[in-house]
Amino acid sequence: MWQKIAGIILRNRVAILVVIGLITLVQGFMATQVKIRYDFAALLPSTDSTLINYKDFKQRFGEDGDVLVIGIEQEDFFKKDVYNAWYELGKEVSELEGIEEVVSAARCYNLVRNDSLKKFDFSLIHDGPVETQAQLDSIKAQIVNLKFYDNVMWDEESHISVMAITMNATVLDSKKRVALTDQIVAVGDKYEDRLGVNLRYSGMPYIRSLLAKVVKAEMFLFILYALLVTAVIMFIFFRSFKVVMVAMLVVAIGSLWSIGFVAVMGFQLSILTGLVPPLIIVIGVANCIFLLNKYHTEYRSHGNKIKGLQRVVRKVGKATLLTNATTAAGFATFTVVESSVMREFGVVAAISIMCIFVLSLLLVPIIFSFLKEPKARHVKHLDRKQSQVFISKIVEIVLSYRSRVYWFFGTCVVVGIYGITLITSDGKIVDDFPENHHVLKDLAFFEEQFNGVVPFEIQIDALKPGKALSPATLKRIDKLQDAISAYPEFSRAVSMTEIVKSLKQAYYNGMPSKYGLPSGAERGFILSYADNDKGNKDASSLLKSFIDSSQQITRVSFQMKDVGTDEAERLIGEIRPVLDSIFNPDKYQTLITGTSVVYLRGTEYLVKNLFISLGIAVVLIALLMAYMFRSWRMVAVSLIPNIIPLILTGALMGFLGITIKPSTILVFSIAFGISVDDTIHFLAKYRQELEVNNWRIKRSVILALHEVGLSMAYTSIVLFFGFSIFHLSTFGGTKALGMLVSITLLVAMFSNLILLPSLLLTLERSLTTKYFKDAGLDTVYPEEETETELSVQNQTT
Repeated sequence: MWQKIAGIILRNRVAILVVIGLITLVQGFMATQVKIRYDFAALLPSTDSTLINYKDFKQRFGEDGDVLVIGIEQEDFFKKDVYNAWYELGKEVSELEGIEEVVSAARCYNLVRNDSLKKFDFSLIHDGPVETQAQLDSIKAQIVNLKFYDNVMWDEESHISVMAITMNATVLDSKKRVALTDQIVAVGDKYEDRLGVNLRYSGMPYIRSLLAKVVKAEMFLFILYALLVTAVIMFIFFRSFKVVMVAMLVVAIGSLWSIGFVAVMGFQLSILTGLVPPLIIVIGVANCIFLLNKYHTEYRSHGNKIKGLQRVVRKVGKATLLTNATTAAGFATFTVVESSVMREFGVVAAISIMCIFVLSLLLVPIIFSFLKEPKARHVKHLDRKQSQVFISKIVEIVLSYRSRVYWFFGTCVVVGIYGITLITSDGKIVDDFPENHHVLKDLAFFEEQFNGVVPFEIQIDALKPGKALSPATLKRIDKLQDAISAYPEFSRAVSMTEIVKSLKQAYYNGMPSKYGLPSGAERGFILSYADNDKGNKDASSLLKSFIDSSQQITRVSFQMKDVGTDEAERLIGEIRPVLDSIFNPDKYQTLITGTSVVYLRGTEYLVKNLFISLGIAVVLIALLMAYMFRSWRMVAVSLIPNIIPLILTGALMGFLGITIKPSTILVFSIAFGISVDDTIHFLAKYRQELEVNNWRIKRSVILALHEVGLSMAYTSIVLFFGFSIFHLSTFGGTKALGMLVSITLLVAMFSNLILLPSLLLTLERSLTTKYFKDAGLDTVYPEEETETELSVQNQTT
């Protein structure tokens, strides 16, 4: 079959190039239509109860993560010039398209008792810059007396003020959010000199916008780095600009197709799908190396260019197909995870890998069929002294030191298992930012002063209309707030209880001592004033965000520190019994939700399912190898050299304190799918040599090492440096991914070059000849020219 495929490729060179060119034009256009994912990637499946409850919560009360906060630490904040600058900053931000509201110490609301209309007036304390210091001192006195804002808008002891900027819900989930965030920062930059300090930014919209910006920038940066690194390495190996340019053309087209597939399938660019184009470059270069090495080997043996190219397809085609299929299978297992971001990553990566195989198999023979024959210096790399010394040393180890090989790898396994026991599982929302990034510094500022910015919500269903505002329910909410606020990880709560306390304070003309829940006698008077204020749009909007129209369901909102999934799990475990003790489950239904909880559950779900996907990858690749070799014993032998590197990678994570999280767990599936490629190439050549050499095992192993050992080393080095480029990422998870995959593949190279041949020689005929003869992996054609080869040579001459 592969002989016919080779003939078809070389007979239809021009037509194939035209088709590839047209597809590339279409994919290039689609690449320009790619959209970036601007919301948090959905880690949980749509059927998960945590996600369903969270969506219901947002539909009822609105977004919980729609506030961007700006903070300043300024002792002279209540000086006229500083205060006016802060007011003007807030006013200019409020006029930006997509901003719903801006609240700060220079722009905060107050409730004022209006006896003539028997209602509360809900309005700004002061709207505009101040003209005198005395006027400002009066405003400050009012703000300090309003307990609702205590330690929220202004902290008297630390001299810290906060501006809360609420974004429109439609902007939050669109590309406009990034532009709007940039506009806010640009406005803030203009006022820093007048304010006399640097501004601090945080909040979920700000963090998400930065993530989206970096994803887009890093994808193109990594494509450039991948092309540069692989081009340099290929030139070092082949010493030929022509070879390098052809390989770069192949992988450039493949990476462009991979971006186009994101748009074609209706997906969006995320942190993970942004990794696919540089991955395709690295994997594509590995394909080109095997094809080009075989081409040079064939040409050197008989000097016929077309025959050499045809035999490249015929002899290496099927093995390359299977290696790419196993790599694609490793990525395809991510599709079993019911997470949209992982599923999209798996689909795009798997399809792109098979496409780069097709492009490599078509373009390398076709392009070189048009080029001149290789010169002596182009094939000189096959006889390079360093290369031959390297392979000879490998052969010596395999033949003379097998017992030491087994002891070495056995020790590695024991140490590796111990290291794996040290691994911990944890993840933070801002985990991927580097330690010195300003996002973490600003977040630490808000966590230290206000205990964080990550939403933590409790929904309380009183099960009866009107009961959520009953005195008993409000008292229970107050008790719950006190219990949770006692934890240093949580901010002060905002809820209907605090609003009712503010109503009482307003009823008593702003007396700070009256900030509290009203008594039975007070309740009637105060709520009658509140009922008469329902026409106020601002007041109604505030109430809708905390209680439903039937007054049955209400919320208690906290902000919490980004403590990590382990600590968050512990806190929720402690809060749940407290919640049930205050709100009898027979009389109330309570729900703990919010961004913090969804991220926690999503991370737990993803880590669990990625381990499952790794298991599926091992089984799937084992089945593919069973099909190739028709022997489960041979499958076991071929898997051992690829499992050991994974064990050592797990140990490295344990010893270095790298936690298990979505970005690092990807390492195992990716590395396993790629490292198996070397095994397939070696065993494919080993079987060919067995048939040619009358099933002499030792000779076949040595010849296989000499034939494909150099290509295995070349591709492993390319993969090592190719994945190392991810270490340049600003995302901690991506950096860890690059380092761990690189090391895993390097270990896998030596494992496949040394341990695999050692096992074949040790097991000898009990394994190899009995189960391997009928595998049918590749038909070994006679070396003399076939009629098909002669026909193709005549047509292409």
